[in-house]
Amino acid sequence: MSRTALILGVTGQDGAYLSHLLLGKGYRVVGTSRDAQMANTSRLERLGVAEAVEIVSLAPNDFRSVLKVVSGVEPDEIYNLAGQTSVGLSFEQPVECMESIAGGTLNLLEVIRYLGAPVRLFNAGSSECFGDTGRTPANEDTPFRPRSPYAVAKATAYWQVANYREAYGLFACTGILANHESPLRPNRFVTQKIIQGVKAIAAGTQEKLRLGNLDIWRDWGWAPDYVEAM
Repeated sequence: MSRTALILGVTGQDGAYLSHLLLGKGYRVVGTSRDAQMANTSRLERLGVAEAVEIVSLAPNDFRSVLKVVSGVEPDEIYNLAGQTSVGLSFEQPVECMESIAGGTLNLLEVIRYLGAPVRLFNAGSSECFGDTGRTPANEDTPFRPRSPYAVAKATAYWQVANYREAYGLFACTGILANHESPLRPNRFVTQKIIQGVKAIAAGTQEKLRLGNLDIWRDWGWAPDYVEAM
């Protein structure tokens, strides 16, 4: 029998690539959006999988909504890729950031515990949790020193997952993901910001490309490789 995967954040870059990967393995893929009728499926369409993915409405910060979807879908695996994704935006909307990332993760964990279902949960973490490590590369043993509301929320979700795994024996893990890019990234991310800026300069509609802090160091990866690791 085929396995069922529930993907929160299915319409984003990682959700689209993960859907493509799992469908190729014979999975039934169910994705969530706050409003299934209004979901932007353009990334799924670009990968040719929009028709194969079932999309249901789910509000991650509403326990009853999460309970209804998980009990109805009965997934074998849950991939939590939802929540605010922008470090810059998290400074402007810190409460929404914490609720969407940490609150949503906690609701998933509590629903799995409540149902007693043999579900495997993958939670998307972030290397932003390490904060400023100077010129020293971070590894899994590097202490968290989050420097943004986004990083604080991701660190909170990381420890929530660890707590439920150890306290209740859940199959729950967090992947600490560094920056990973693809043509599916929206324009607010640096790779697309540079690409679109260069195009605008070449077209004569823009004179300069403006970026943020150029002293920041980041590791980079290719999004399809990351979803294989997930």
